[in-house]
Amino acid sequence: MTPEAFRTMALKLAGVVEGAHMNHPDFRVRGKVFATLGYPSAEFASIMLTPGEQAQFVKEGSGAFAPVKGGWGLKGSTNVRLQLADSELVKRALAAAWARKSSTPRRPR
Repeated sequence: MTPEAFRTMALKLAGVVEGAHMNHPDFRVRGKVFATLGYPSAEFASIMLTPGEQAQFVKEGSGAFAPVKGGWGLKGSTNVRLQLADSELVKRALAAAWARKSSTPRRPR
């Protein structure tokens, strides 16, 4: 999978807009980031899953999925090595993160 294919897949989900977070492209629904590109480097994407979802995708992902290092990873943030990633699995992971972020109320700023 390429970064452009990941971007296209994310933007096909309802209500998604592309923005930027810490100098990386991100994908948001209802103002909440559910995925990013280019972290920790250009060949990766990150998807904001739950810890349980993360465990399942790591198990199914044949080395393409791994927890982000540190506290964010413990909360479910998951790196995806794009070259190794199966597009259907990435599509399912994006949909899971999108569904959770699109249904939770936005926090006041």
